[in-house]
Amino acid sequence: MRTILGIDLGTSSVKAMLLDVDGGVVGVKAKDYGVDIPYPGWAEQSPEMWWDSLVEVLGCLREMYRDAFEAVCAVGYSGQMHGLVLTGDDGYPVRPAIIWLDQRAGRQLEQISAVLPEEEMGRTFCNRVSSGFAFPSLLWVKENEPDAFARAAHVLSPKDYLRYKMTGEIGAEVVDASSTTMFDTAKRDWAWDVLERFGLPARLFPEVKESADIAGTISPSCAAKTGLPAGIPVIYGSGDQPAQSIGNGVIKSGQIICNIGTGGQISAFSEKPSFDKKLRTNTFCHAVRGGYTIFGATLCSGMSLNWAKNKVLHVDSYEEVNALVSAVRPGAEGLIYLPYLSGERTPHMNPNAKGVFFGMTLGQERGHFLRAVMEGVAYSLKDCLGIIQELGIDAPEIIASGGAAASPQWLQIQADILGKPVRASRVKEQACLGSCLLAAVGAGILPSLEEACGRFVSMDERIYLPDQRNADVYQEGYKKYRKLYERLWDVMEE
Repeated sequence: MRTILGIDLGTSSVKAMLLDVDGGVVGVKAKDYGVDIPYPGWAEQSPEMWWDSLVEVLGCLREMYRDAFEAVCAVGYSGQMHGLVLTGDDGYPVRPAIIWLDQRAGRQLEQISAVLPEEEMGRTFCNRVSSGFAFPSLLWVKENEPDAFARAAHVLSPKDYLRYKMTGEIGAEVVDASSTTMFDTAKRDWAWDVLERFGLPARLFPEVKESADIAGTISPSCAAKTGLPAGIPVIYGSGDQPAQSIGNGVIKSGQIICNIGTGGQISAFSEKPSFDKKLRTNTFCHAVRGGYTIFGATLCSGMSLNWAKNKVLHVDSYEEVNALVSAVRPGAEGLIYLPYLSGERTPHMNPNAKGVFFGMTLGQERGHFLRAVMEGVAYSLKDCLGIIQELGIDAPEIIASGGAAASPQWLQIQADILGKPVRASRVKEQACLGSCLLAAVGAGILPSLEEACGRFVSMDERIYLPDQRNADVYQEGYKKYRKLYERLWDVMEE
């Protein structure tokens, strides 16, 4: 038996998958955790908590699948994007990680915009710099925590820290590096001139490699702590969005994926670094060597449903959520939800955007609010899809991914609102699978991603087709959804 270990460091959990190279998925284990919010608008996590959680997950895998665990011959990684981890010379974090949900760096965004006009941001980064990206977060640390900044020796992305803990090697890869917006996306290297203009020392930024390149091997200390075989290769890995695309078989032009996890994205593969000239979407390097990913992002997609389920409506399970949603007609009897609980990226790029329920009446119950949340998230993703289509990128169907792909009700809502057939993968942890496939190719176990996807990626037989009657309802709802933001913009800015 030969197995691959794929690790996905998410915002709400870390997951690990064992994949039998000659079979299929052996098993998946996860460890949930939370986000620390020490002040309003902040979002942090402890890198050491990530590592402790991963060690616990690996221990569970080893206990349940000992033969497969001991047969691991390569390790792959994916992880939450944009976050900032600063480590000292000793390899330990100098402060908690500032993650992608963080909104504290408004002043630093203004400083960046004063120096870098939009045209230069587009030409260099292929992106607008946004709150929660590592660039403004690093400037915030430099300005507000000078002692921590002075002790910092390395700028890392979240999953790069875990890989360092496994291998003892510091490094970066093109996907997460480009998602910092301190990176020349077309050149696939750090934007050294920009870093110099903002007083960011070159010594902080590690060498950047492609995602499937080998970063190092499992160290003896990691082997002793986790039980993994010492000396097996560990690839650099990928940010979670491209890894998830690979896990869904989206590795070429003409394919579009809709991911609804904690956040949400509509993304497509591109062979060149195309970008929206208004900088309403993101273009980053892809984990596919030499490729690029173009996507629109909504910050609170699955998080919106989790918030409504647990903090507002107190629904016991997602099975109950689906049942309540099924009992309500499309359109939620006029109830519309703007999913801007933590600001918004595509299309508004506005950290001050706020969540809204509009159209409440006495006759509405929990199911109306839950359905409105699902519909509002899909409206936000329709915004994303429209901009990607403006760039000349389209596909005949949508591949659904993330936790929402387990909800038939939400899949049908996506089909009706996005106006395309929707399918979901049989494997539910696509980012883990994508990291496994990258590792298999990077370690030379499989010859190509095309062969790897052909062997391990398969779609569910059921296809969710748009229902024209529902689509007509949603077309009117979408118009109101767009109008609500326009009418409330000035209030949100106060």
